Amino acid sequence: MGSFSIWHWMVVLLVVLLLFGSGKVSNLMGDFAKGIKSFKKNMAEDTDASMEASASDKPAQGPSGTIQGPGVNASATTHTTSNTSHS
Repeated sequence: MGSFSIWHWMVVLLVVLLLFGSGKVSNLMGDFAKGIKSFKKNMAEDTDASMEASASDKPAQGPSGTIQGPGVNASATTHTTSNTSHS
């Protein structure tokens, strides 16, 4: 298979243009470029501040490794199972 020559790519481009038309392809590429620009903009905005805010929202862990969030009772985190059979 190897790499395709320039003639292979020209035929593929011609088929794509015939199937979709030049207007749809240019609109698609424009939307793709807008999406990339928006992604880059959002990645550049205050990533440090948002990471610090999400780190402070995590609940602290108790001494036994159980999660101790606000309003969580330590006795509520331990569960017992009973072996009763139902007939």
